[in-house]
Amino acid sequence: MNLSISATNARAKTLEEEVQAMKKTVVLYPGLGVGHLVPMVELAKVFLKHGVAVIVALIDPGVKSTDFSAAVARAKTANPSVDFHVLPPPPPAPVDSNSQQVAASTHHVTKIFKLLTAMNAPLRDFLRSLPSVDALILDMFCADAQDVAAELELPVYYFYASGAADLAIFLNLPSRVAGNTTKMKELGDSMITFPGVPPFKASDLPNEVIGDGEALPAIVGMFDRMSRADGILVNSFDSLETRAVRALRDGICVPGRATPPVYCVGPLVSGGGGGDKEHECLRWLDAQPDKSVVFLSFGSMGTFSVKQLLEIAVGLEKSGERFLWVVRSPRSPDFSYGDPLPEPDLDALMPEGFLERTKDRGLVVKSWAPQVEVLRHRATGAFVTHCGWNSTLEGITAGLPLLCWPLYAEQRVNKVHIVEEMKLGVEMRGYNQEVVKAEEVEEKVRWVMASEGGEALRERVAAAKEGAAEALKEGGSSHLAFVQFLEDLDTATVQD
Repeated sequence: MNLSISATNARAKTLEEEVQAMKKTVVLYPGLGVGHLVPMVELAKVFLKHGVAVIVALIDPGVKSTDFSAAVARAKTANPSVDFHVLPPPPPAPVDSNSQQVAASTHHVTKIFKLLTAMNAPLRDFLRSLPSVDALILDMFCADAQDVAAELELPVYYFYASGAADLAIFLNLPSRVAGNTTKMKELGDSMITFPGVPPFKASDLPNEVIGDGEALPAIVGMFDRMSRADGILVNSFDSLETRAVRALRDGICVPGRATPPVYCVGPLVSGGGGGDKEHECLRWLDAQPDKSVVFLSFGSMGTFSVKQLLEIAVGLEKSGERFLWVVRSPRSPDFSYGDPLPEPDLDALMPEGFLERTKDRGLVVKSWAPQVEVLRHRATGAFVTHCGWNSTLEGITAGLPLLCWPLYAEQRVNKVHIVEEMKLGVEMRGYNQEVVKAEEVEEKVRWVMASEGGEALRERVAAAKEGAAEALKEGGSSHLAFVQFLEDLDTATVQD
């Protein structure tokens, strides 16, 4: 699609010169959140390797999100060949009874959808300013941007930053909700089934789904729209999620109409870098024996109560194992999505004397650590994770067994996939209760580091790591899937 460009716009001229040197140009639109930006940047690198020019259109979250701004800064530093463009804020919304009702909403998911819908106008203006655009690649939350793609007659694809099994569930969700006579929240712990995944408890679905609240219609609508796109790129690989991939490609997840093509192009995992190479925790790991350290990290949004932090500390101390633990400050009762957290006061949060007693075999890091580098370090032997998909893939590609402690969003469902289907991790019992007890932390840490079961788990993860590497090689399943995507893009027609 050729779009008009001002001859006096120097930046557009630069872009035009870059585009002329490449076959195509795609615009990636990652929406909000570190967990959505990071894999989208990895996808940008794949496009560049295949001779496709890439522009990443970013949204200013409108809050002082230190995590997001730091992630953007690291991405820009590490990827000078990718053009990052921050869209201007949307125009003020007209005030009517409906907008006042949305404004009064307290659910962060509803607020995210409202902002992303309002961003259609700046996105449309930006796309029109470019010399050429061949496709728009959306994050799942940016479903309303399909309207922009339709208006500009652009092929539209999604990049699904989680796994194929999650996609199989959520593409089936609209028909499931429409056909349910029982509300999702009334299903409790009863077992439910979806195409391509093992049975699991209804309570393991995201709170936004089982709550039957204001977020559910927006989520259902989002996945309904996704099923009408030109295709979906998934951050996974065939051998990791064979059953789910087959269900998606057989078209049984979207009853009543054709499922768009699904391309498993992962694992797209950051290679590290762009952060602090001399972080204290890496120097500390250098002094530890091989595969001796349990790493605990719970993502950019993962926080615990003071009570839970104390239980973790006691469990780690009693386990006798080496550990590296990233601790974030507990959230206050009036915390809002995107608000920055203060630096944690470790002396106040940890049991009295804990830091001194464990200083020879443990390190507690405040707020953030270079996770990819830590996971790939020779001294790291296991990963206690919240089961966010980025972290899951980072752990698998590092060859580490996973101790699964899901916290929010789709992480409980990811836990099911990891433990029941992939068999690459074990569950931290009590994750769905007030606290995981110190005894559970102690038992699972010891088990994964010093038992026959832990060693068997380690062997399975090592095989999955090899499968990931094979998928990404030239001629591997993910490489071939991306090549097929580019071929299909040549013949793509605009979806209604």
